[in-house]
Amino acid sequence: MISNVANKQDKILVVDDVYDNLLVVEAILEEEGYEIILEEDSTKALTLVEESLPDLLLLDVMMPEVDGYELTRQIRNHSTLPFIPILLVTAHDESNVVEGLDAGADDFIRKPVNPDELQARVRSLLRLKHSIDERDRMAKLREDFVSRFAHDLKIPLAASNRILQLMLKGQFFPVTPDLYSIVNDMIGSNRDLLAMVQNMLEVYKFEAGCKNFNFISCDLNDLIGSVVRELTPLVEEKGISLKLGLAEEKPVKVWGDRIELKRVLTNIIGNGIKFTDAGSILVHLKLADGDVLIEIEDTGPGISQEEQARLFERFRQGKNKRSNSGLGLYLSRCIIESHQGSIGVSSELGKGSLFTIRLPVHGVAS
Repeated sequence: MISNVANKQDKILVVDDVYDNLLVVEAILEEEGYEIILEEDSTKALTLVEESLPDLLLLDVMMPEVDGYELTRQIRNHSTLPFIPILLVTAHDESNVVEGLDAGADDFIRKPVNPDELQARVRSLLRLKHSIDERDRMAKLREDFVSRFAHDLKIPLAASNRILQLMLKGQFFPVTPDLYSIVNDMIGSNRDLLAMVQNMLEVYKFEAGCKNFNFISCDLNDLIGSVVRELTPLVEEKGISLKLGLAEEKPVKVWGDRIELKRVLTNIIGNGIKFTDAGSILVHLKLADGDVLIEIEDTGPGISQEEQARLFERFRQGKNKRSNSGLGLYLSRCIIESHQGSIGVSSELGKGSLFTIRLPVHGVAS
């Protein structure tokens, strides 16, 4: 391996089993001030890429042991390498170009190499590299900002809720009925804001591709029962009813992340409670066509056909007050689809809504 360092930051790794070819490419590119790394042994190239992380790769197609196509595939299949543009150098026909592009190469240049063309293609691919690096950098900055912002919001909100709860218990002064109602509304608003902040964090994890799941065998009878028990105080507070119809088969299991499935159920059932001022929420669990169906029906204000079509979209806007539920429904869709399931809604204005979650069944006790 030979390395000649110039003043420019961009680093180019050139791999060719013919040393004279390496020298020709080096002579052409060193005029542009790049850092050039030359490698004759293609079997060492992948390790060299891992160690040096070049900004661009120039690979000869015809090399012994590991040719340019195979090396391109190895690099593209590497799980931890950042995007590195690959320029393949070939003396062959159009079919070789197709094979190289299918392997993951970004561009081709034919032998004998024209100096001006090589420099132009290198500049073009480096612009692509810089653009993608900048996009990734901005995405990371956005992710860090959202994470810090959410964390900084959660702490004072939690502290505020604690103080308000103590106030409701009369820890500071006697609480009149009117003040009790106002403070209770404030606690509810804080709870909604905390949920929105948490949803925002989870959505960004999904969109950044860093959301992790812990899949286990989950008993939905048990999970739904747990969610309903936790939400019962909210139901009693509003003076409505929450009815539960579990499957006769016990247990009914799905392969999923219990925490994330609980998040979805809490969000959908919680929305039903929030937007139902009179009547009831019905939660049914049943089996149908080899799947598990969870149906959550409320007697709330209902949702228009127009808004139903975009209810699960990110940052949707709508006239119905249920449209102000933030990212919760979008996040619920992301979670359910990650479990190979689906979620939908059927609703009529003035008559309530029916949310249906369908998940593949994992096991049913006989």
